[in-house]
Parts: sequence; C-alpha cells; structure tokens
Amino acid sequence: MILDGTQSESIAAAARAVRSGALLGLPTETVYGLAADASSDAAVARIFAAKGRPSDHPLIVHVADATGIAHFAREIPAFAKALVDAFWPGPLTIILPRLAGVATAATGGQGSVGLRCPAHPVAHALLLACAAPGDGSELGGPPVWGVAAPSANRFGRVSPTTARHVADELGEDLLVLDGGPCGVGIESTIVDCTRGQPVLLRPGAITRAQIAQACGMQPLSREDLPAHTPRASGTLEAHYAPNAKVRLMDAKALQTGLDLLGADAAHMAVYARTALRTRSSRLVMRRMPDDAAATAQQLFAVLRSFDDEGVKLIWIETPPSSPEWEGVRDRLQRAAAA
Repeated sequence: MILDGTQSESIAAAARAVRSGALLGLPTETVYGLAADASSDAAVARIFAAKGRPSDHPLIVHVADATGIAHFAREIPAFAKALVDAFWPGPLTIILPRLAGVATAATGGQGSVGLRCPAHPVAHALLLACAAPGDGSELGGPPVWGVAAPSANRFGRVSPTTARHVADELGEDLLVLDGGPCGVGIESTIVDCTRGQPVLLRPGAITRAQIAQACGMQPLSREDLPAHTPRASGTLEAHYAPNAKVRLMDAKALQTGLDLLGADAAHMAVYARTALRTRSSRLVMRRMPDDAAATAQQLFAVLRSFDDEGVKLIWIETPPSSPEWEGVRDRLQRAAAA
C-alpha cells in the first residue's frame, strides 16, 4: 500500500509499523530502501527474507542526525567526524566500530556498522517519529534509534527510485511512503573509517576529491588495504542488474554493432550519449545525459524501463573516465557482470 509521505498521518502510520517490527518502503535521496528497526534481529530477518539477501551481507543503518551515531558505534575518529559535519544529512555512509550487542543481525555479525543520515525530508520525518519518546500500542512499541534500509528490491537487481518501483518489486501489501522520484538516483558513497584513514568502498555522488577536501586525507581504495576490509552493501562484483543482459561498449563499437545488425536488430535497447544510426525500427533507444549527476538520477529508472519493454539485451555507452562519473561507472560495471 502506497501512502503519501508528505502527510503527517502517513508518517505516523509508517512509524507505528516500524516500531512494531514491520517492514516499510522508505524514500531517500539516493534510492528507496526497505526499512526495519535496526536493533531488532527479528525485524531485520524480515528484510533479508523479503529481498532474498544473504544474512551475512550487512545493511546500512539510517539515523535522524549525528546524535544517532552513539546508539550504534563505540567511537568515531576525527576524520570521520569531519565527513559527518560536511556531508550529513546526505548520500554518505561511514563505517565505524560497532557497539557490542547492538544491531548484530543488521551488520551481518561484523564488528563494524555502516551509518547514514539521509537528506530526504520524508525519511527524516520518519526517523524522527520512530525515535520519539514513549511506548505503548498507540506508538507501536519502544523508540527506534535507527532503521536498517537496504535498497527495496530483490537482491542483486536494479534499485528502485520511485514508490511504484517498490510496490512492483515487493508487492502491494508492503507499506510504502511515497516521496517522489529520488533526486540522486544511485546508492550512497561508502567510506570505511575503521582503519585509521578513509577507504572508499563504494563510489557515489560524493567524490574522492570532496572526501579529501572535507577530512584532509586522501581516501584509499579497497585494493590499497585489502586485509580486514569490512563487508559492505552493494560491493559484490555482480549487482544492480536488470533482467536483460547488459554490455558496455564505446561509441565506435556501438555504431559498428548497429551497422552489422542493420534492419534485423530487435529485442534490444541502446543507452548512449553519442548520436547513433540504426536501420531498425524495433530498437529501444534512449539518450544518456552528458552530465554525470543527471545520468545517475535516471539510471535505474531507465534500466527498469528497458525490462518493461521486454528487451533481452542492453547496449550501453561506457561512461567517461572522469572522477564525477565514478559512481555511474561502478553501477554499470556491476550490472554488466551479472
């Protein structure tokens, strides 16, 4: 059931559901999440079951503001605090040492926890309502200091960026707060802060240069410190995949392929920045924006629309190698590996 997330009655109903242990489709500025009480192992188990996600693959915990860190992490180094000050609320997840006995299921049993404060007003309102003081049936249960919220889709598939995507993926019975289309469109940047220096585990809208400027330390890549790297959301080699097979190609290879297929090209889609020629009227063609942020915002919706068209193959022009495209490149490379 989809509720208007801008209405106070919807926020109250959603908060009661979360505080009673139920699942919720939650809009954020990145993608829609499948939310549940991060401190309830039983509620978190429902997330893993609904997504078909391995229970050792950790979830990101979303908090209303920086004060929520103390409920889940035992410490925060100075450089991580600088990142929080610079980018929260926003599309940044930091990984910190976890408090013992807290959010064990949500973190896949690891000694670390990924924390994020979303910027979406509906998500913020929901998190505040969940953490409101008091107990009892009218509130649904005790306060919830943070919600675990991976993307609200089947494990490994394309993330949802609208409330309708969530309902189509996980069923009409799920309560979903509608906050409109997601403004960022790809998942948060993840920075590991457990090893004395920032390590970029997943690129996103916040770039390496922005991280370095905010905390005064150049972020390393996961390959630079392979030992003891925490498991993190969305870092498997194959992920974010539509039903159709994805192939990344440069513009020259795309045009050569279209020329070879000629008028017989069918059951396929092309997503490219370059203007391409085709003799087929049975192709689905979409133009990729020249701007990285605009491409990220529409990427998952475009991939879902290609599946809706019933195509079997998606050819995508390889994104530029410049730093602002790193998050889009990451998602497309993982989609192509599936």
